[in-house]
This record gives sequence, C-alpha cells and structure tokens, in this order.
Amino acid sequence: MILPEMTTDLDRAHAAMDQSDTLRLRFYEQLADTDLFILLDADPVGDTVTPQVFQIDGAPHVLVFDAEERLSAFTGRAAPYAGLPGRALVQMMAGQGIGLALNPTVAPSDMVIPADAVDWLATTLDHAPEPAEARLTGVHRPTGLPEAVLEALDRKLTRAAGLADHALLVAADYADGGRGHVLAFVDAPDTAHGALAHAAGEALTFSGIDAGVMDVMFVSSADPIALRLGRVGLRFDLPVLSRPTPAVPMAPGSDPSAPPKLR
Repeated sequence: MILPEMTTDLDRAHAAMDQSDTLRLRFYEQLADTDLFILLDADPVGDTVTPQVFQIDGAPHVLVFDAEERLSAFTGRAAPYAGLPGRALVQMMAGQGIGLALNPTVAPSDMVIPADAVDWLATTLDHAPEPAEARLTGVHRPTGLPEAVLEALDRKLTRAAGLADHALLVAADYADGGRGHVLAFVDAPDTAHGALAHAAGEALTFSGIDAGVMDVMFVSSADPIALRLGRVGLRFDLPVLSRPTPAVPMAPGSDPSAPPKLR
C-alpha cells in the first residue's frame, strides 16, 4: 500500500536517478544522508541488532524504510525496528553479502539495492581525505568549478550545523607552481575538522564531476589570512545550532564512530 500523501527527498531522488549518472550518484548520496528504519527479528540488545532477512530473487536482503509510517504500513502490525542513519546502515551491512529492499510496496522509491551496491556505497563513504602540507602564494575568486560541485557543497554544508561559522571557497596558487581550489572553514573547533573535511570530499565524489582535487584548510576569523580569503572567496554560511541538544539515549547507529553490531 503506497501512502499517497507522503513524498520524501528519497522519493524525489529515486524518481530522477535514471536520467543521468550524476542523478544516480545523487540518489545514493541521499540514501546515505537519510535516516532509515530497518525491520528487526527482535528488539535491539544494547548496540546489537538482528535484522529480518528475506530472500529476493535468490539473494538475502533486509527491509528498510525512510519513514516509520511506511514500515508500519508494510507490516500492518507492531514490529521491532531500529532507526539508523543511512551511512551507518550501509557500513554495518558492508561485506555481509546482503542487499537492501528499500520501501517495498509502500512508496514510489520501492527498489532492491544489491549487496555489491551496498559494498560500493560503504567504500565510497569510508574514503577519508589525506592530510598534507602546502604553502599558498595567492588566492583569487573561484572560477571553473561546475555548478554541480557548488550545489553538492551547499547540500553537504547545510547538514554541518554548528561545526564552523562559515566556509570560503577560493582559487589558489601554491608555492610549487600548482593551482587549485581551497575550501577554508572559519572558526571550526579541532573536533570538527575530520567531519568537515569528509563532507567536502563527499561533495566532490557525489557531484559526478571530475573536478580534480579540492584542498581543505581551517582558519580562525582572527587570522590575517581569513580577511584575504573573505575578500575573494565564495561564502557558504553553515546553519547555527539555536540551542543545545538535550542529552537523550543514543539509538544504535547514531554515533558514526561506534556503528551498531550485526547479529
């Protein structure tokens, strides 16, 4: 039973995914960024979950939904489930030889994602930027980056609320004679550097454009270079956290550094 009154971001990404390779990548990016609900055999025990496994076309799959209402519509009864960020789910399933059945029978985004696609997405998300040192000799207004890259950056940075004040994208000259682009995050705490660098890397990966390498740097608004970057850079304002998030028990998969255990 499809719920006609509900249309999600994942539905829209799914509807467009066959139009181009770029939009297919956009669907998988949206899948990773969506909170998903996985049907379980039993209630979670600590950080261990036991998904129900179904055979589809002779291969094992688990059932996942992008809304609790859709899971309820499918089961028609109370059933145990766990809510996980999409990226945590595919990282949990990677290497298990198990695919995902997304929104079966209850949404226009009903589709089967085979195990090799799950493994590919997990590997793509696991790719981490490598630290390096380089000296800038000049910064300029950014030119030549495809619109798809700018849109991907905007999507990723709107999800990075509170991790920095803003980011500045500039074209840069390097001391070794090279040229490229640099994304500078302003007033980001040390604890956020890894997440922000990863988000910038994912923006390039899922833009579908071979845009070369984009370096990331972190500066304080009090640094003289921040003023130089601000004069020429394309600015991305990150959302502000309006109030502290109250402490609540964490569901399995909520902390990407401690993924749930599959049983």
